[in-house]
Amino acid sequence: MVKFNYYTPTEIVFGENSEYEVANLIKVYKGKKVLVHYGGKSALESGLLDRIYEALTANEITYVSLGGVVANPVLSKIEEGITLAKTEKVDFVLAVGGGSVIDSSKAIAVGALSKEPIWSFVGNIDIKKALPVGVVLTIAAAGSEMSSGAVITNDTNDLKRDFGGRALRPVFAILNPELTYTLPTYQTACGVADIIMHTVERYFTNKTSMEITDQISNVLIQTVMRHALVLLDEPTNYESRAEIMWSGSLSHNGLTGARASGGDWACHQMGHELSAKYGVAHGASLTALWPTWARYVSGENKERFKKFAIEVMEVDPSDKTSSEIIDQGILKLEDFFKKLDLPTTLKALDKDINEEDIKDMALKATHNNTFNPGEIKKLHYEDIINIMSKANQ
Repeated sequence: MVKFNYYTPTEIVFGENSEYEVANLIKVYKGKKVLVHYGGKSALESGLLDRIYEALTANEITYVSLGGVVANPVLSKIEEGITLAKTEKVDFVLAVGGGSVIDSSKAIAVGALSKEPIWSFVGNIDIKKALPVGVVLTIAAAGSEMSSGAVITNDTNDLKRDFGGRALRPVFAILNPELTYTLPTYQTACGVADIIMHTVERYFTNKTSMEITDQISNVLIQTVMRHALVLLDEPTNYESRAEIMWSGSLSHNGLTGARASGGDWACHQMGHELSAKYGVAHGASLTALWPTWARYVSGENKERFKKFAIEVMEVDPSDKTSSEIIDQGILKLEDFFKKLDLPTTLKALDKDINEEDIKDMALKATHNNTFNPGEIKKLHYEDIINIMSKANQ
């Protein structure tokens, strides 16, 4: 019997010029003093922040701002934002950016209403109290604009950890595909990988699944792959940008997880350690590990990997053994990542990762040998060392 909870309250405003709706939306959700949180120069140089500030001023909404969010958002910047939010008594946080900015904003929203240090919330997946968060999305990738979770990095010890709860779901998200036109090719590719992997992680389960959820996952992955290749030659193709942007939201809002299991997530756990230790882009950290992980664990659930190969990667099963079908399915996704010029091994990251580095990451990924990530195969400390070592050859 399949049982699941599905809760996705975020209001989506999608399309050209939708960022001009930001002030009206903040007023709908009772925001009167806003912390505008963003990343680096792109939001400023594109004029997006100026348009948002003008809209807020025209609607008599007071605001303060804080930039400087980096990829894999760090604790020190979040603590700065919490202090600012408390000092200025803001009642709304507006994230202008991608997943890192949104996750940083969610953390600030939680910390602004708490006397406890924000790092004390890591591991908590039932947070019930936070300021409302709105989003103007500029990168299709993390899906944080519709998710209940956030991932942050402690820049004092290089630990990357998550937390979540219903209170962290943004009340609205503005999605204008035009805002992604100027993204560098590599950043677009990493976003595509993140979207695909959010769906793939949920797809790989040992428990009962639902046909409709599998079919949604199939089409989502195939759609993103098809339009990602279009963007290699046509970075300002609106239709392809739109398909990928909406797919990013759907991949991480719980829809593809509406099944009897939340999925595997071992690659994410290992990838987090790569990002925390070396600053690797999140999407690249996943593609560098997934092919090796898949080959390492596929024997634990051959039927699921075979189904993935045939239905998602469209491998022709004719005159092939199950092992050959599985191998070709893994290879097809690996080859796709290579077409986007993404790493498919740790070696390809060019980070000079040695055996001691791998042991350190394996220890952190298992929370000092107290946690075994994965569902297809529960990974122990030694398994993670084996996977990372194979990926590093």
